[in-house]
Amino acid sequence: MRKTVRLAALSAAGLLALSSLTACANEAASTTADSGSGGGGKGKGEKVKIMVGGLDKVIYLPAMLTQRLGYFDAEGLNVQLLSEPAGVQAETALVAGQVQGTVGFYDHTLDLQVKGKSVESVVQFSHAPGEVEVVSNKAAGDITSPKDFKGKKLGVTGLGSSTDFLTKYLAVKNGVNVHEFTPVAVGAGPTFISALEQGSIDGGMTTDPTVATILDKKAGKILLDMRTPEGSQEALGGPYPSSSLYMQTDWVNGHKDTVQKLVNAFVKTLTWMSTHSADEIAAKMPADYSQGNKALYAEAIKSTLPMFTDDGVMPKNGPETVEKVLKSFNPNIKNAKVDLSKTYTTEFVEKAAKSAG
Repeated sequence: MRKTVRLAALSAAGLLALSSLTACANEAASTTADSGSGGGGKGKGEKVKIMVGGLDKVIYLPAMLTQRLGYFDAEGLNVQLLSEPAGVQAETALVAGQVQGTVGFYDHTLDLQVKGKSVESVVQFSHAPGEVEVVSNKAAGDITSPKDFKGKKLGVTGLGSSTDFLTKYLAVKNGVNVHEFTPVAVGAGPTFISALEQGSIDGGMTTDPTVATILDKKAGKILLDMRTPEGSQEALGGPYPSSSLYMQTDWVNGHKDTVQKLVNAFVKTLTWMSTHSADEIAAKMPADYSQGNKALYAEAIKSTLPMFTDDGVMPKNGPETVEKVLKSFNPNIKNAKVDLSKTYTTEFVEKAAKSAG
């Protein structure tokens, strides 16, 4: 049922100055975790650096979970996980050559392709965005659908991020021009919640565990829920492959054995997730991810689990949905020919499935 076609990607978007990039990566290194089931790596094996667009976000949970389950070690890899608060910054670190891979949204591969950079998703974690549009209690009466975005301040993790992309699409789809509302970069977690409570934003797009915390604190309400394939279909018109491991195509072609080991590890994790409960998954994660509320963290995972694939395969028609979304508001992509066959590859997940079978 799923398409198994070879594809790869070009990319380069909103790049920060290289100096600030280095600073970001160095700062991110403070939240680095080397591979190992306990979180502190053994320092052995082939070294690979992966930047994650928020290690504690549930949508990117497979990155840390793979480490905690010991699957990187089992493949003979010493994986260093770095964290950036927004996917667009993680993407930038990859393009600058600071890391070998990025765990972030697949849509960046299309955005980067039209900017002359070849990047491809090598394993697809998800078939839905895992994103939720929330509105503050104060604005809930004024914003009952994306048709009401006009004149509003809407929070996104970062300008040029996937939350920014999706917010713009929802606006355009519902008759609101992208210039008729104001996107505000507020990150995720406490900074997003604070902006919502203080009225700096009227609403915004975020993920779990931020969503679960907002609902628990009664700081806002859900406007659109895209944590399930059904929610993605309703809001975006099809499956929306989001969380993935993407890498520069040249690096992939030159290090196929290493990429295969990475994909093997991630596919094992996705399969493991499909056979374990949210409570069991939460128990494997670092204790501080629950921020003192284990039950709420497990609930956040439970709400987001439907977005994940169980085999790492790109969902059928997923790339086409992403292209449609980006072309609706992004003039660079709207007027460009995107070669979807170069934005992802199923070569490695197919081999991982055979070895697992």
